Amino acid sequence: MATSKKNLKATKKFEKNHLKGVLERRKVTAKIKQRQQIQDKKKAKRAQDDEFYKGPGKDGEKKPVSKKPGAKASEMSVDDFFKGGFEILDNKAALKEKTTTSPGKLGKRKRGEPEVSDNEEPVDSGSEGEVEADDISEDDLGMSKSAMDALAENDPEFYKFLKENDPEALDFDENADLAEVDELSEGEEEEQPKKKQKKDKKAAQEEKTDDSELTQAMVARWKAAMAETRSLRAARQVVIAFRCAAHLNETDEENPQRYSITDPEVFHDIVVVALKGIPEVLQHHVPVKESAAGKVYIQTEGKKFKTLSMLIKSFAASIIRLLGTLSDDATLKLTLSALQPLLPYLLSFRKLLKMLIKTVVAFWSQSASTETTRITAFLVIRRLVVIGDKAVREAVLKAAYQGLVQGSRLTNANTIQGINLMKNSAAELWGLDQSLGYTTAFASIRQLAIHLRNSIVNNKNDSFRAVYNWQYVHSLDFWSCVLSEHCSPLKEAEAGKESQLKLLIYPLVQVTLGAMRLIPTALYYPLRFQLIRSLLRLSRATDTYIPLASALLEVLNSAEMKKPPKSSTLKALDFATSYKAPKSYLRTRVYQDGVGEQVVELLSEFFVLWSRSIALKRWLKEMRKPGKGNKNGKLSSGLVLLVQKLEANAKFVEEKRARVEFAPKDRAQVDAFLKDLEWEKTPLGAFVVSQRKLRAEKQRLVEEARKEEDRKRKEEEQEALEAGNGDESGEDEEEEDEEVDGDESEEEEEEEEEEEEEEEEEEEEEEEEDE
Repeated sequence: MATSKKNLKATKKFEKNHLKGVLERRKVTAKIKQRQQIQDKKKAKRAQDDEFYKGPGKDGEKKPVSKKPGAKASEMSVDDFFKGGFEILDNKAALKEKTTTSPGKLGKRKRGEPEVSDNEEPVDSGSEGEVEADDISEDDLGMSKSAMDALAENDPEFYKFLKENDPEALDFDENADLAEVDELSEGEEEEQPKKKQKKDKKAAQEEKTDDSELTQAMVARWKAAMAETRSLRAARQVVIAFRCAAHLNETDEENPQRYSITDPEVFHDIVVVALKGIPEVLQHHVPVKESAAGKVYIQTEGKKFKTLSMLIKSFAASIIRLLGTLSDDATLKLTLSALQPLLPYLLSFRKLLKMLIKTVVAFWSQSASTETTRITAFLVIRRLVVIGDKAVREAVLKAAYQGLVQGSRLTNANTIQGINLMKNSAAELWGLDQSLGYTTAFASIRQLAIHLRNSIVNNKNDSFRAVYNWQYVHSLDFWSCVLSEHCSPLKEAEAGKESQLKLLIYPLVQVTLGAMRLIPTALYYPLRFQLIRSLLRLSRATDTYIPLASALLEVLNSAEMKKPPKSSTLKALDFATSYKAPKSYLRTRVYQDGVGEQVVELLSEFFVLWSRSIALKRWLKEMRKPGKGNKNGKLSSGLVLLVQKLEANAKFVEEKRARVEFAPKDRAQVDAFLKDLEWEKTPLGAFVVSQRKLRAEKQRLVEEARKEEDRKRKEEEQEALEAGNGDESGEDEEEEDEEVDGDESEEEEEEEEEEEEEEEEEEEEEEEEDE
């Protein structure tokens, strides 16, 4: 009994004083061993790859002898012993039996090893050596042979370090001759008849005699071989010729191109053959299997894929290089479409993949791209999100959002359609993986909120410009599109669960309302209307009530709308492509009429959302006398007509409400009130439908007039340019232009100073009126 007490005390003392330290040391030792084992596995795999790609060493070279755990304990150092883990060294016969057994034998797999069947592994699944997309350098695609030799001579230590830790940087040479691919084609000649072999040998000899000039006959022969036998030898030649076409206007004395292309028809033929034929050959030799969930599987462990990886890298790099030189819409569409079947193979090459994402997103977001090019590029982006792993999807979402923000910097009548196409198409990507979409959307909306807070706290002269710009407005509108598409009741019913993105509705609405009221002056009424339209879309799609009537009534009650307007000959302001009104428009009848039309339209669009609500009459109290004191007849008549329709709709709802038998506490029946009735059949709904048709017709006429003006302006510029080439008068005109420009700039500065003084006086008057 005494002994047990003594042992118990010793145990408690050990637990109190030493147990924590012992456990920590054991954990550290286990991590070191595990890390060392992983490094050994990687080194062994790299050594096998080097031996396969570069061939065995010279006869005189001695291979280093590696001490394995199965060696004798007397011949091993302490470090080598602990590297191999704890294995029984004495029972050699048992070890031999284990090593000689077939690899297909069933057994218990080790912890951490993935279950792989038939040597197929999912390409999109993460691995131990997986590189995050943000950690990949953009321009590091590898080294040329001369650069590798120079590095080995000048800095052998760094060369050795790269060889051990990043062999991909040394292995991939964009100008490689891909001779390893021919080894896989040796079996093709045996299957062909002897006559065809003789013809192929004769053609090969002709190519060797004059292989510097690429001809249509050579391209046709390669095309036939790829189509009939899926020849890898022909595919190798096609990839090399395609690489020459991608670098057509470049000269490199160190690495001259294999073929020279002088005929444009040959250039067209080799581009078409490569873009259409190479994906088919790859699919034949290394087929891509796709599951019902959209995941792709490729057999990447075999010798064939490792050999073809160099061909895939070279082909993808040539496509990226070619895309930077193309301007024809049809060729761009063909080149971008050829990337889709290549994407499963490129998931293993993260450096190339990031360059590919950047290039495709640039075509999708460029204002100069046509609608066809944008849609083709978006299909490539969407395919990457579907088949990629989490790191790839996150990289694509971030690149797409960044491209959208950069592409919306310039917004006018010519670019607004392309920007809307980008927003509507990109909104789909955030619904493919809603958990990842939530994190990226939350981070972006939080960043927008930080910009707004800094503008409010740091109330300096230009602090508001971080919020009042097109990029900020389009960002808020884009997230409104995302939430409207994926948080609607119909989408949630199809998915059978509530959308994860629905939690972002409240913060987005708060940020948008805060940005709307940051500077409540008449100068930024167009921005207020832009943001109200975004919130109306969100409210309509998600059945969420957002109080927007007060923001519109503030405009009606402002000093800008109550004072009598000045007559002017200015054109009507396009509120769809403006977030700030020019100062020359303030206090003019044109601006008042435009603002009045916008307010009436947005008020009707807001109330029509709740035209079937059982509580509509209570919301109309503040609409009894809207715009009281306004002296603009056009605005007053529009408001009177809107109030009449609202009162008729409220009376219609009251008649329906008088027949119900449930109490307000029955929330289900209250929500289901008039749900079966279409909103277009209500008095206010019919009015809104007619107004939408009138505005659409008016917009069509304005668009046609704008296009006609652009056409005439271009014709006049062309005529002036042709006339100016005949009678140019050099330096005198340039000096006069410079003097005129200088005088105009001084006058503009004086006008801006006078307008700023007038604006300050107007703000003081508004403050006095408010007081």
